[in-house]
Amino acid sequence: MSDVTPLPPLTAQQITDDLTAPIFRKPSLGWIAANTAAAGVMGLLVFTIVMYVWSGYGIFNVNSTVGWGNDIASYVFWIGIAVAGTLVSSVLFLFRQKWRTGVNRSTEAMTVFAVNIAGLYPLIHTGRPWCDYWLLPFPWDHLELWPQFKSPIVWDVFAITGYATTSVLFFILGLLPDLATVRDRCDINEVVKLGPVTIPLGRIRKMAYGAACLGWKGTASQWRHYERAYAQFAWVATPLVVGMHSTIATLLAVSVVPGWHTSIFPPYFVSGAIYGGLAMALVLLVPLRAGFKLHRYITDDHFDNIAKIMLGVGSIVAYVYVMEFFTAWYSQNTYEFAQFFLYRAAGPHAWAFWLMMFCNVASLQLFWFRSFRRNPITLLYVGLAVNVGMWFERFNIIVLSLEHDHLPVNWDYYAFSPFDYLLLAGSFGLFFVQFLGFIRVAPIVAIAEVKQTLLHRPHGAGEGVHHG
Repeated sequence: MSDVTPLPPLTAQQITDDLTAPIFRKPSLGWIAANTAAAGVMGLLVFTIVMYVWSGYGIFNVNSTVGWGNDIASYVFWIGIAVAGTLVSSVLFLFRQKWRTGVNRSTEAMTVFAVNIAGLYPLIHTGRPWCDYWLLPFPWDHLELWPQFKSPIVWDVFAITGYATTSVLFFILGLLPDLATVRDRCDINEVVKLGPVTIPLGRIRKMAYGAACLGWKGTASQWRHYERAYAQFAWVATPLVVGMHSTIATLLAVSVVPGWHTSIFPPYFVSGAIYGGLAMALVLLVPLRAGFKLHRYITDDHFDNIAKIMLGVGSIVAYVYVMEFFTAWYSQNTYEFAQFFLYRAAGPHAWAFWLMMFCNVASLQLFWFRSFRRNPITLLYVGLAVNVGMWFERFNIIVLSLEHDHLPVNWDYYAFSPFDYLLLAGSFGLFFVQFLGFIRVAPIVAIAEVKQTLLHRPHGAGEGVHHG
């Protein structure tokens, strides 16, 4: 007799109960442990910034040759993480891919949190963050201290600002119906006693969610305007996200630095950003599904589809790696040849280059097999490996190109200082603190969209099973 029994068919009530449960129940020991660890790592970021303000930018190991070190490499890495979230949400929405409903909320949150972190690095990189407001065009205050609008770096400012604004608005818009659902389920009689003081927690929570959902009532008129606005944001976000990361790539490509001056950078950066962002999505979704028992909403089919997309864009990244070497050889450009063939693959930082190749190319080959694409352990391994590899890809592009340019007199070796390690680790702590906090205050799976998908198909289709 089989010990596997079908799960009962889903109802609207069951979906709402399952997806709002993490908000109303007490945090589990696993969540507390994970959040405590992430907060501790985030403390390294705070400590590093305090030391940086106190002692100056010299605590980091940038030099006159490698002026862009950990700061800009990590900045491009986090921007790349942010790209995948918007693409998963907007592009799959435009193509009417219903499977996106299980993962779009978490990837959109990932986008917003990654953009927050990316924005820190340029502010730190200026050396005097308390003077960063000088970058704003206030001619009546700063006279000649205008931003240099002829600089390609200004392209980056406008691209990132526009992308961040659109991503945040798109994220908030998608949250409105679900925040209203949470508001309506708040118990106004819930109180917390702290000694002689009684705090009306239920009323405070209901008022907070009521303000956050902007008075959403779920009327037919509101839904009509909501769906129209959501579609428009998807149309705007799709070309914007491609253009944004292409702008960062073009910023490098217009220079004459060996390793940067190449027209392949825009598609290279966009495909690499999608690749790394989806890898981070796997790192988040695999533990999330297991920890909150969301197997009926984040299924093996979701993981399979994400892995297939990663296989496609990862193959593009691998192709670019090969083409960079081929172009350097075929062009017979001495500097490009020395940069790619000799320095990156056999120089003092060769370990970083081959680690990038292993993580981004070799580990991806597991996804040719369906069993691995649907295995959570394998997915988590590949996701972690690709994230490591994509950070080292940015390290190879930024650092190795700068420390070995046209003139031998400029050549230098760049190595992390202890504070560089703390700054990088702390950024991951901040990311996970934001994400872990978010899953305690909002549904991590879009309730309204999941209902439209799961309740409008034959019961049991594509659903999981449980073991009795």
